[in-house]
Amino acid sequence: MTNTILVTGGAGFIGSNFVLDWVKAGLGTVINLDKLTYAGNLENLSAIAEHPDHLFIQGDIGDRALIAKLLAEHKPRAVINFAAESHVDRSIHGPEDFIQTNVVGTFNLLEEVRAYWNSLVEANPEIKNNPPFRFLHVSTDEVYGTLGPQDPAFTETTQYAPNSPYSASKAASDHLVRAYHHTYGLPVLTTNCSNNYGPYHFPEKLIPLCLLNALNGKPLPIYGDGQQIRDWLFVKDHCSAIRRVLEAGKLGETYNVGGWNEKANLDVINTLCQILNELQPRTDGKGYEEQITFVEDRPGHDRRYAIDATKLERELGWKPAETFETGIRKTVAWYLQNQQWVHNVTSGEYRNWVNKQYSGSVA
Repeated sequence: MTNTILVTGGAGFIGSNFVLDWVKAGLGTVINLDKLTYAGNLENLSAIAEHPDHLFIQGDIGDRALIAKLLAEHKPRAVINFAAESHVDRSIHGPEDFIQTNVVGTFNLLEEVRAYWNSLVEANPEIKNNPPFRFLHVSTDEVYGTLGPQDPAFTETTQYAPNSPYSASKAASDHLVRAYHHTYGLPVLTTNCSNNYGPYHFPEKLIPLCLLNALNGKPLPIYGDGQQIRDWLFVKDHCSAIRRVLEAGKLGETYNVGGWNEKANLDVINTLCQILNELQPRTDGKGYEEQITFVEDRPGHDRRYAIDATKLERELGWKPAETFETGIRKTVAWYLQNQQWVHNVTSGEYRNWVNKQYSGSVA
């Protein structure tokens, strides 16, 4: 094998941050496979577009012939699977895409990775005892369901109880990855992360949507009473955790990745508004918080997620570098400094989606 990794979904939000950090750190070559659906954006990767350690290929994880070809040609030492449909609201309106990508796509990817692993073992049976290859599957805390106000945070042994088509499809993919380890001996690792935020976040999720709406004088839509609680994880911290799990994680294990930042959605947006008030005040002298608008809650909206990332810190020595306050300030600053990216991403399909989701109240 080479000092090469194959990353799927590497033009999306988390995937592109991971690829950028990996290449800029000189950690080896990245074969970057992305289907380039609405959330996949090559502009995210413009800084390494000509870098010799980055090879981008447009393609689907469900294309088994393509996956087999990439594995045979590049002989990666790891596959990191970010490829997924990931927006709960979209899964409510159209669940089929989530089943196709997150379940069927993951199955097809696993089948080809299994064939590749078997070929490595056939060439050198001794590697079964100390596998030099890893398949790392990136998942979500939403597979665990919802928590009450006083419930302990999710651990790696929390029973799965997904409540949306999105989280159910991710739960299914997690189970497939686990089964391929226990049945076929595939050397796998799984990470389940909390809510990410940071640079290159497609503006359909809470923070980038409200940030861009604030700057454009539009309402900041908050579901229900805004007291839904999430654990917020800066995307660069998430990427560092994945690198650490890939390096030293125990095969077959799951690691929860969290930011230790439980915040209600309304508090998140109030903090966002305060930073914008400081860095780019409204011309009329009013605060951005006046644009907050409460909209009808979405069906089956989970009330609280919380990640217990103790295992990752105890076993692998990882903990986040950013607090929510430092991370959200960096995020706001990035969006203010990258207005061309913002302009390019907020076109056509994005506007159509926002109009559909919020019945014209936002866009």
